[in-house]
Amino acid sequence: MSDTSLTTTNADPAELARFGALAHRWWDPHSDLFGPLHRINPLRVEWIERVAGPVAGRRIVDVGCGGGILAEALAARGANVLGIDLSEKSLAVAKLHRLESGVDVEYRTVSAEALADQAPGAFDIVTCMEMLEHVPDPASVVHACACLVRPGGLMLFSTLNRNPKSYLLAILGAEYVLNLLPRGTHEYLKFIRPSELASWCRLARLDLQQTRGMEYNPFTRRYWLSGDTNVNYLAAARKA
Repeated sequence: MSDTSLTTTNADPAELARFGALAHRWWDPHSDLFGPLHRINPLRVEWIERVAGPVAGRRIVDVGCGGGILAEALAARGANVLGIDLSEKSLAVAKLHRLESGVDVEYRTVSAEALADQAPGAFDIVTCMEMLEHVPDPASVVHACACLVRPGGLMLFSTLNRNPKSYLLAILGAEYVLNLLPRGTHEYLKFIRPSELASWCRLARLDLQQTRGMEYNPFTRRYWLSGDTNVNYLAAARKA
């Protein structure tokens, strides 16, 4: 299956093509598109373990894993990690980096929806970071994540809020003024309000337990967690 032949899948072929074209930069901490992911990754891992407890020995699926930045970090802490994505080029980079790092991660080219049909309730934790705002039907991904996790397990999301502040900072500021991200990285109308994510969680019979904001100072290049969810935010939901 190629990166751009997924018109019947919950994926945007243009998004897959764009990420595929830049896949060779996934592990470049100085790249425009992926550099910020390297900088926020320690913060994400710290938050995951704060919410879920130590991940060592836990079965985790990272939905939309891309080049494997988060998947490798979780596996390095002892988790049993499967990374899934629909970009074959990104997964090829993830597999190559796995050979270089020696970190034991499994990767598969499969959608969350398809894997949910194949392995319902197979995971202790599902992570889906910076992915919901890039798919045509994010509610479908949330439902698939709910199917993938075992009863009592956790789903951990991160995405972008939709409001004037997020448009000003995440698009105009980050992409056009400060050039922190390539122009066109995000589409404002695909941003997701916390209330929308909460609604999708309820429909999937998930209990949304926590939201946390992630803020950034472009001058010090420092990220931190806060109570301000107006732009970037993380969310944790538990399956009953």
